[in-house]
Amino acid sequence: MSRRHIESHRTQTIGWLRAAVLGANDGIVSTASLIIGVAAADATHSAVLVAGVAGLVAGAMSMAAGEYVSVSSQLDTERADIERERAELATDTDHEISELAGIYIQRGLDVELAQQVARQLMAKDALGAHTRDELGISEAASAKPLQAAGSSALAFAIGAGMPLLSAWLASEKHLALVVGTSSLLFLVALGALAAFTGGAGIVKGICRVTFWGALAMAITAGVGRLFGVAS
Repeated sequence: MSRRHIESHRTQTIGWLRAAVLGANDGIVSTASLIIGVAAADATHSAVLVAGVAGLVAGAMSMAAGEYVSVSSQLDTERADIERERAELATDTDHEISELAGIYIQRGLDVELAQQVARQLMAKDALGAHTRDELGISEAASAKPLQAAGSSALAFAIGAGMPLLSAWLASEKHLALVVGTSSLLFLVALGALAAFTGGAGIVKGICRVTFWGALAMAITAGVGRLFGVAS
């Protein structure tokens, strides 16, 4: 008796993982940088917290709107390509069979087998075959605007809440140091989690995330200090 072989692939997580990592990373880095910059300008503890909350709300809404608009544009392009393919299938089936067979020949099949595969796949689902193999659009990687917007906004809010909580708990004297240090630790955790979920190297993921986060916070702190001294 044969046993069914079931495989789980990482590509199924591409849509929400990309948006979630982008949102969380942006939330941590932008909010921590904002808090550190304002604190470096000798602002009061309450002013720093107000700036952090404002950054969280504005950033989450901006992430949601930006992701929705950009992914909607991608979805519009995918739909237009699919409709164009649908029209071509209705008007020139033979050419579409040859086109699909040509793709399979380039992938390594001989001419006769490629023709057989193309005809059999198109007999079952012609549009699906061309959408997948000619246009490269699959269900796993298909654009989902609401999913991207929601996961980005939520991830940004969670990410931004971490340095904001650190700022609330820290004393005014050590606020920048506490927020900077804790935010780097948050970025390390995010990089490791994202790499693990996506099946990539954890050390590489951590270094990639923390380097740019540390650079952004350092530059913002310098700008804040500059304005604080100038005032």
